[in-house]
Amino acid sequence: MDRKMIDCRAVPNDVGCTLTIAGQQGEVLEAAAAHAVAVHGHADSPELREMLQAGLQDAEPSLA
Repeated sequence: MDRKMIDCRAVPNDVGCTLTIAGQQGEVLEAAAAHAVAVHGHADSPELREMLQAGLQDAEPSLA
């Protein structure tokens, strides 16, 4: 089971967000998209999801 993560600290943002989301790839993408819309004001779009997909990293062992 490969776990992925995405970290708001890796992308400059106006709200100073420090959230990290880890889990299975599909779960992380869904949660990250919902977070991007609710907290960062993005529209849920294919472009947003492509950007999120590109930002996925393998989860660090402590998060796996």
